[in-house]
Amino acid sequence: MQGFNKYYPPDYDGEKHKSLNSYRGIHALGDRARKIDKGILITRFELPFNIWCGTCNNHIGMGVRYNAEKKKVGNYYSTAIYSFRCKCHLCDGWFEIQTDPKNTRYVVVSGARQKDEDWNPEENGGFAVHDTETASAPVDPLAALEKTTSAHIHLTQVQLPRLESLQTVADQFNADPYTLSSKVRKRFREDKKVDIAKRKADDTIKDRYALPSSLKLLEDSAQTAQEAKEQWAKAVESRDAKRRRLSPVPSTITLLSSSRSKHSKSQTPIDALRARVLGNTAKKSLPSRTK
Repeated sequence: MQGFNKYYPPDYDGEKHKSLNSYRGIHALGDRARKIDKGILITRFELPFNIWCGTCNNHIGMGVRYNAEKKKVGNYYSTAIYSFRCKCHLCDGWFEIQTDPKNTRYVVVSGARQKDEDWNPEENGGFAVHDTETASAPVDPLAALEKTTSAHIHLTQVQLPRLESLQTVADQFNADPYTLSSKVRKRFREDKKVDIAKRKADDTIKDRYALPSSLKLLEDSAQTAQEAKEQWAKAVESRDAKRRRLSPVPSTITLLSSSRSKHSKSQTPIDALRARVLGNTAKKSLPSRTK
């Protein structure tokens, strides 16, 4: 693993040398800045188009990269113009290319010539790409007059009344801004008080019935109250129906007690014992039906 710590010599003084590069007498960019005193910086430059070298007359394709000498040569308004001086890799010749901020392109200045690869669509049956101005057709006086008249009618009957209404509304709102602002702030305070009271009442209900704090309660209204009453009536009706369905039948006990009272005198001891056993069995079976 490469170490990132730096060695500081014993005679290094931070206030005097400021940095290790100044202590060693080298630039931070290294060999790329060997001509920095002349305003030249060595940078990697890629050819933006095809060229022919002016010294060896060899073709150099677009995209070939060189270690170019970059230098500022001027300004176009506030945009700097840079020059890139490269040495041909096929010979010892040098060529120079500059930026052209006005036309947003690169221009060969010396030592080479650019290959002309501009394609004219008009020569190949197409339309001009950059020519947005088309030849105007001869103007019809009657059509121009009709267009002017319709535009004037639209201006006087539609646009001017609309502008006047907008201006009237703007004047109404801007006539007394303090009063309007006071009304708005007063209404805001009233709504805020109502919201605080409602929130406090909701919190009281939630604390009373141990409801979660994230539960959102419905607002009190006639429709909500009516729906709650209907739901309550339905719940009561279903509860009463269930109770009636599960309640014991009193006719069985009444019949057994009446028959036992009527025939108690005429029954034998065995019949009386049998009737008593049957009555006890009926009483024990009734609670199991009600569960």
